[in-house]
Amino acid sequence: MREIVLDTETTGLNYKAGDRIIEIGCVELINHIPTGNVLQFYCSTKKKIDEEVTKIHGLTNNFLNNHPTFKEQSNDFLKFIRNDILIIHNADFDIGFINNELKLIGDGPIDNKIIDTLLLARKKLNTRVANLDYLCRRFSIDISARTTHGALLDCQLLADVYIELIGGKQTTLEFFEIDKKTTITTNKTTNNVKKITKIELSEKEIKSHKEFVKNLKNTLWKKINY
Repeated sequence: MREIVLDTETTGLNYKAGDRIIEIGCVELINHIPTGNVLQFYCSTKKKIDEEVTKIHGLTNNFLNNHPTFKEQSNDFLKFIRNDILIIHNADFDIGFINNELKLIGDGPIDNKIIDTLLLARKKLNTRVANLDYLCRRFSIDISARTTHGALLDCQLLADVYIELIGGKQTTLEFFEIDKKTTITTNKTTNNVKKITKIELSEKEIKSHKEFVKNLKNTLWKKINY
Protein backbone atom coordinates (compact mmCIF):
# COMPACT_ATOMS: atom_id res chain seq x y z
CA MET A 1 0.00 0.00 0.00
CA ARG A 2 1.45 3.35 -1.08
CA GLU A 3 0.65 6.53 0.85
CA ILE A 4 2.06 10.03 0.50
CA VAL A 5 2.55 12.33 3.49
CA LEU A 6 2.15 15.86 2.16
CA ASP A 7 2.65 19.39 3.47
CA THR A 8 2.78 22.89 2.01
CA GLU A 9 4.13 26.28 3.00
CA THR A 10 2.30 29.35 1.69
CA THR A 11 2.52 33.15 1.47
CA GLY A 12 -0.43 33.48 3.84
CA LEU A 13 -3.54 31.75 5.13
CA ASN A 14 -6.11 32.47 2.42
CA TYR A 15 -5.75 31.39 -1.20
CA LYS A 16 -9.05 33.15 -1.99
CA ALA A 17 -7.30 36.42 -1.14
CA GLY A 18 -4.45 35.62 -3.52
CA ASP A 19 -2.07 33.70 -1.27
CA ARG A 20 0.06 31.09 -3.04
CA ILE A 21 2.02 27.92 -2.37
CA ILE A 22 5.75 28.52 -2.00
CA GLU A 23 6.93 25.06 -0.89
CA ILE A 24 5.68 21.48 -1.18
CA GLY A 25 7.06 18.43 0.59
CA CYS A 26 6.08 14.78 0.08
CA VAL A 27 7.25 11.59 1.81
CA GLU A 28 6.44 8.16 0.39
CA LEU A 29 5.23 5.36 2.67
CA ILE A 30 4.88 1.74 1.62
CA ASN A 31 2.83 -0.31 4.08
CA HIS A 32 3.18 2.59 6.56
CA ILE A 33 7.01 2.54 6.34
CA PRO A 34 8.99 5.53 4.95
CA THR A 35 10.93 4.37 1.90
CA GLY A 36 13.32 7.34 1.68
CA ASN A 37 11.65 8.42 -1.58
CA VAL A 38 10.73 12.08 -1.15
CA LEU A 39 9.80 15.13 -3.23
CA GLN A 40 10.44 18.71 -2.17
CA PHE A 41 10.47 21.95 -4.13
CA TYR A 42 10.10 25.72 -3.70
CA CYS A 43 7.94 27.92 -5.92
CA SER A 44 8.62 31.46 -7.01
CA THR A 45 5.65 33.81 -6.80
CA LYS A 46 4.79 37.45 -7.37
CA LYS A 47 2.66 37.43 -4.22
CA LYS A 48 4.44 39.27 -1.41
CA ILE A 49 4.98 37.12 1.67
CA ASP A 50 3.72 38.65 4.89
CA GLU A 51 6.52 39.34 7.38
CA GLU A 52 4.68 37.48 10.14
CA VAL A 53 4.39 34.42 7.89
CA THR A 54 8.11 34.57 7.05
CA LYS A 55 8.81 34.27 10.77
CA ILE A 56 7.05 30.88 10.69
CA HIS A 57 8.77 29.24 7.70
CA GLY A 58 11.74 31.53 7.09
CA LEU A 59 11.06 31.88 3.35
CA THR A 60 11.37 35.23 1.53
CA ASN A 61 10.50 36.44 -1.95
CA ASN A 62 14.19 37.12 -2.66
CA PHE A 63 15.00 33.47 -1.95
CA LEU A 64 12.07 32.14 -3.96
CA ASN A 65 12.88 34.26 -7.03
CA ASN A 66 15.67 31.78 -7.82
CA HIS A 67 13.22 28.87 -8.15
CA PRO A 68 10.70 27.79 -10.82
CA THR A 69 6.99 28.45 -10.52
CA PHE A 70 4.46 25.88 -9.34
CA LYS A 71 3.32 25.46 -12.95
CA GLU A 72 6.81 24.47 -14.06
CA GLN A 73 6.97 21.77 -11.38
CA SER A 74 3.34 20.62 -11.30
CA ASN A 75 3.90 17.58 -13.53
CA ASP A 76 6.61 16.23 -11.21
CA PHE A 77 4.27 16.75 -8.27
CA LEU A 78 1.30 15.00 -9.88
CA LYS A 79 3.48 12.10 -11.04
CA PHE A 80 4.80 11.65 -7.51
CA ILE A 81 1.45 11.58 -5.71
CA ARG A 82 -0.30 9.59 -8.49
CA ASN A 83 -3.72 8.45 -7.25
CA ASP A 84 -2.40 7.26 -3.92
CA ILE A 85 -3.69 8.09 -0.44
CA LEU A 86 -2.56 11.47 0.90
CA ILE A 87 -1.73 11.89 4.59
CA ILE A 88 -2.16 15.57 5.51
CA HIS A 89 -2.46 17.50 8.77
CA ASN A 90 -5.41 19.90 8.53
CA ALA A 91 -6.08 18.69 4.99
CA ASP A 92 -8.65 21.34 4.01
CA PHE A 93 -5.95 24.00 4.16
CA ASP A 94 -3.38 22.22 1.96
CA ILE A 95 -5.86 20.76 -0.51
CA GLY A 96 -7.53 24.13 -0.91
CA PHE A 97 -4.19 25.70 -1.85
CA ILE A 98 -3.15 22.82 -4.13
CA ASN A 99 -6.43 22.80 -6.06
CA ASN A 100 -6.25 26.58 -6.38
CA GLU A 101 -2.76 26.34 -7.90
CA LEU A 102 -3.97 23.66 -10.32
CA LYS A 103 -6.97 25.78 -11.27
CA LEU A 104 -4.72 28.77 -12.00
CA ILE A 105 -2.75 26.72 -14.53
CA GLY A 106 -5.85 25.19 -16.12
CA ASP A 107 -5.75 21.77 -14.44
CA GLY A 108 -8.55 20.04 -12.56
CA PRO A 109 -8.50 19.34 -8.81
CA ILE A 110 -6.87 16.25 -7.37
CA ASP A 111 -9.26 13.52 -6.23
CA ASN A 112 -6.97 11.35 -4.13
CA LYS A 113 -8.32 9.74 -0.99
CA ILE A 114 -7.19 11.82 1.99
CA ILE A 115 -6.51 10.95 5.62
CA ASP A 116 -6.54 14.08 7.79
CA THR A 117 -4.25 13.43 10.77
CA LEU A 118 -5.71 16.42 12.61
CA LEU A 119 -9.14 14.77 12.70
CA LEU A 120 -7.58 11.36 13.30
CA ALA A 121 -5.61 12.65 16.30
CA ARG A 122 -8.62 14.36 17.85
CA LYS A 123 -10.63 11.15 17.53
CA LYS A 124 -7.92 8.75 18.68
CA LEU A 125 -6.57 10.88 21.52
CA ASN A 126 -9.81 12.59 22.52
CA THR A 127 -8.18 16.02 22.47
CA ARG A 128 -8.92 19.38 20.87
CA VAL A 129 -5.22 20.35 20.90
CA ALA A 130 -3.70 18.39 18.04
CA ASN A 131 -1.09 20.54 16.31
CA LEU A 132 2.07 18.86 15.05
CA ASP A 133 4.29 20.14 17.88
CA TYR A 134 1.90 18.79 20.49
CA LEU A 135 1.61 15.39 18.79
CA CYS A 136 5.39 15.06 18.46
CA ARG A 137 5.79 15.75 22.16
CA ARG A 138 2.96 13.35 22.97
CA PHE A 139 4.70 10.54 21.08
CA SER A 140 8.25 11.53 22.16
CA ILE A 141 9.28 12.38 18.58
CA ASP A 142 12.38 14.56 18.43
CA ILE A 143 11.58 18.05 17.04
CA SER A 144 14.85 19.73 18.00
CA ALA A 145 15.67 20.32 14.30
CA ARG A 146 12.39 22.18 13.74
CA THR A 147 13.46 25.77 14.39
CA THR A 148 11.11 26.93 11.60
CA HIS A 149 8.37 25.19 9.66
CA GLY A 150 9.48 23.42 6.49
CA ALA A 151 7.34 21.28 4.22
CA LEU A 152 9.69 18.30 3.96
CA LEU A 153 10.74 18.27 7.62
CA ASP A 154 7.11 18.58 8.71
CA CYS A 155 6.22 15.66 6.42
CA GLN A 156 8.90 13.50 8.00
CA LEU A 157 7.63 14.36 11.49
CA LEU A 158 4.03 13.81 10.44
CA ALA A 159 4.93 10.39 9.03
CA ASP A 160 6.14 9.37 12.50
CA VAL A 161 3.02 10.84 14.12
CA TYR A 162 0.74 9.05 11.63
CA ILE A 163 2.39 5.70 12.34
CA GLU A 164 1.83 6.23 16.06
CA LEU A 165 -1.80 7.22 15.51
CA ILE A 166 -2.61 4.05 13.59
CA GLY A 167 -1.09 1.78 16.21
CA GLY A 168 2.55 2.67 16.65
CA LYS A 169 5.70 1.11 15.33
CA GLN A 170 5.76 -2.65 15.65
CA THR A 171 9.10 -2.25 17.38
CA THR A 172 11.46 0.55 18.42
CA LEU A 173 14.46 -1.72 18.15
CA GLU A 174 17.17 -1.83 15.52
CA PHE A 175 19.01 -5.12 15.04
CA PHE A 176 22.62 -5.45 13.99
CA GLU A 177 23.87 -9.00 13.46
CA ILE A 178 27.26 -9.58 15.09
CA ASP A 179 27.69 -13.30 14.50
CA LYS A 180 25.59 -16.44 14.12
CA LYS A 181 24.91 -16.76 17.85
CA THR A 182 24.31 -13.25 19.19
CA THR A 183 22.71 -10.03 18.07
CA ILE A 184 23.27 -6.64 19.67
CA THR A 185 20.05 -4.66 20.07
CA THR A 186 19.86 -0.90 20.56
CA ASN A 187 16.72 0.60 22.05
CA LYS A 188 16.18 4.05 20.51
CA THR A 189 14.24 5.31 23.49
CA THR A 190 16.52 4.31 26.34
CA ASN A 191 19.81 3.63 24.50
CA ASN A 192 20.13 0.42 26.49
CA VAL A 193 22.17 -2.34 24.90
CA LYS A 194 21.17 -5.94 25.35
CA LYS A 195 22.63 -9.20 24.12
CA ILE A 196 20.07 -11.63 22.80
CA THR A 197 20.66 -15.25 21.87
CA LYS A 198 19.59 -15.98 18.31
CA ILE A 199 17.06 -18.81 18.08
CA GLU A 200 16.92 -20.98 14.96
CA LEU A 201 13.43 -22.21 14.02
CA SER A 202 12.82 -25.57 12.43
CA GLU A 203 10.93 -25.92 9.14
CA LYS A 204 8.07 -27.53 11.09
CA GLU A 205 7.83 -24.54 13.45
CA ILE A 206 7.86 -22.07 10.55
CA LYS A 207 5.14 -24.01 8.73
CA SER A 208 3.03 -24.15 11.89
CA HIS A 209 3.36 -20.39 12.38
CA LYS A 210 2.30 -19.66 8.79
CA GLU A 211 -0.82 -21.76 9.29
CA PHE A 212 -1.59 -19.80 12.46
CA VAL A 213 -1.13 -16.42 10.71
CA LYS A 214 -3.66 -17.33 8.01
CA ASN A 215 -6.44 -16.98 10.58
CA LEU A 216 -5.38 -13.50 11.69
CA LYS A 217 -6.75 -10.28 10.19
CA ASN A 218 -4.67 -7.22 9.26
CA THR A 219 -1.53 -8.58 10.89
CA LEU A 220 1.97 -7.31 10.18
CA TRP A 221 3.12 -10.90 9.63
CA LYS A 222 1.21 -11.01 6.33
CA LYS A 223 3.27 -8.05 5.05
CA ILE A 224 6.58 -9.78 5.78
CA ASN A 225 8.09 -12.35 3.45
CA TYR A 226 9.80 -15.06 5.49
